[in-house]
Amino acid sequence: MIKVLHFADAHIDIASHGKHDAVSGLPLRVLDFLKSLDHIIDTAISEKVDLVIFAGDAYKDRLPSPTYQREWGKRIMRLSEAKIPTLLLTGNHDVSPASGRAHTLQEFDTLAVPFVRVINKPEFLKPADLWNLPVQVIGLPWVFRTSLYASLDLPLKENEQIDDRFNNNISFVVDSWLNEIDKNIPTIFIGHGSIQGAQFGSERSVMLGNDFKIPPRVVKDERLDYVALGHLHTFQNLNEFHHPPVVYSGSIERIDFGEAKDKKYFVIAKIEKGNTTIEKRRLIGRQFIPLRVKISKNDNMMETILGRLPSDQLLKGSLVRLVVEYPREMEPFLDETIIREKCETAFEFHLVRLPQEEARTRFSVDESVTNLNPLDLLKRYWGMTKLEPGNTEPLQTLAASIIQQVSGMAEVDVQSGEME
Repeated sequence: MIKVLHFADAHIDIASHGKHDAVSGLPLRVLDFLKSLDHIIDTAISEKVDLVIFAGDAYKDRLPSPTYQREWGKRIMRLSEAKIPTLLLTGNHDVSPASGRAHTLQEFDTLAVPFVRVINKPEFLKPADLWNLPVQVIGLPWVFRTSLYASLDLPLKENEQIDDRFNNNISFVVDSWLNEIDKNIPTIFIGHGSIQGAQFGSERSVMLGNDFKIPPRVVKDERLDYVALGHLHTFQNLNEFHHPPVVYSGSIERIDFGEAKDKKYFVIAKIEKGNTTIEKRRLIGRQFIPLRVKISKNDNMMETILGRLPSDQLLKGSLVRLVVEYPREMEPFLDETIIREKCETAFEFHLVRLPQEEARTRFSVDESVTNLNPLDLLKRYWGMTKLEPGNTEPLQTLAASIIQQVSGMAEVDVQSGEME
């Protein structure tokens, strides 16, 4: 039996919200991601796992700043110093589509860091490649189509269905490696990409390039004993109640409000040949609270909004987004100052105003705006606003007076809009 810790999609430099820490100088949201990463590293060391698998996407893009590379490097070096074998797979946010460019995890290969190995091309690793651990690994990092054909020396013929051929070649290569495995020790598949049937989260909005599809038949092959996946941010086992477990561990911290309801995990897997048990470990990250309030004309606007806000205990330290939808004429009743005072304990508060316009007045087929005088048009406008006549009649009278003074028109009947 081999004990494995599997995590993915760290994205430690996503800092779209909040202030900076006065001591470290890092954005507070980055510290949230690093806190989760520290918990993962601490667990690997304290529980003395046999192998750590990172299934791709260390950063938000392939050009991380040296500061964030330093923070990632510190954590991986702790695993190295503890002599815990660690496999780092490159994901779509770690690599460039241009051939010959370094990936974001390059320094661990360049410096030959002990007990750390980077998988940045499709390969089959045997125990001799894995610090003599009793396990074998098939690694399939994120590869752009052109890179895959180049690395496997596969010709690309014209007039063929590229996706089908792409998937068939992946299946062929993995199957050929599975035919070489030692049947007495477990086999792990590590991949970064999407699989048909998996749930997508908000990470779709931050993907680079076309989605890399891993064929379902590849990962559900019973000759495998555990499938460790990265790329999708929601925890899921795509082969539940069957062997092998096909597991997306998910991202280690909420990325944005699209993941507000997601719980975050990493995985401890106990793997034997033909038998694997998994345990998902919860990561407690910062709370995201999305709120939406729809106001009607008959509502007390502020009373309704304040009544929908969470308790002070829930607000404290949370990221809060309040969307208020209301008739435009109620705009003066929206007191943003009071709302912000109520949410002052939140880590960050966003108010999104959505004033709703009434449908425009439509003219009949025999009417035209050109044959209506200004007072007619103004009267139509009052009808659209649906204000009380007691409020609009004085304004209509004032408008008639102004028009008469400016244009020298004869007196105008305020109600009919016709000149006398």
